[in-house]
Amino acid sequence: MPGYEPFLLCDFHVHTTWSDGRLSIREVVDLYGQTGRFDVIAITDHILMKGDLLKRAGRIASLGLKQFSVTPDRFEAYLADIAKEAERARAEYGLLVVPGAEITQNNLRSRMNSHIVALDIKEYISADQPADDILKEIRRQQAFSIACHPHHRTTRRIEISTCYLWDNRKRLAPLVDVWEAANRDDLFSVTSLKHYPYVANSDFHKAKHLYSWKTLLKADKNWPAVAAALRANIDVALTLYRNGAAA
Repeated sequence: MPGYEPFLLCDFHVHTTWSDGRLSIREVVDLYGQTGRFDVIAITDHILMKGDLLKRAGRIASLGLKQFSVTPDRFEAYLADIAKEAERARAEYGLLVVPGAEITQNNLRSRMNSHIVALDIKEYISADQPADDILKEIRRQQAFSIACHPHHRTTRRIEISTCYLWDNRKRLAPLVDVWEAANRDDLFSVTSLKHYPYVANSDFHKAKHLYSWKTLLKADKNWPAVAAALRANIDVALTLYRNGAAA
């Protein structure tokens, strides 16, 4: 896109009304596309554990009107919605839209929590299994894994800890493709200090989250090339997207 050549401006962590986002996939595509800046986004709605307490609380608060999770019976329709909007995004905005999901584990024992984005996912992956098995299933599907906000946040938000992957990094690092070094307004410098492959994302839930950390990536604008560039993690940069421009 103009101003970033030869890099692609990317966001690989975006939520919609299929889980706990405020905008539909169509509205997200238009928001990113109409900036005239973005090249690649990934739709990554939550797949929650069956007994997720936050989901139960949200369902009660919304009087049962919101699902908060992509469930097995909705998964095919979810992928179909992404595919339909991806075709429109390419035609109208030159925007590559990648299908994904955030396999989300929120336990009472926070040290067991992990949030794992799976990109180019083809089959439903249950959150009701060990994180190790989730990562192995992502590999089996030849999909792509991102360890989401793997360390303690620095900004003041009420958030649960999601440090399981980081706490077990020596064992799990071979199964993780990239780690979030930046998420919305937070920086996790520990990932770069360990020389792990990294990425920056918005963890988008509402329109104002457009203005947050993003990834600049040198690659052709197709998913195999983007995935290969992320794994190689050579021509990758973190950038702040602020008020319609990268900083």
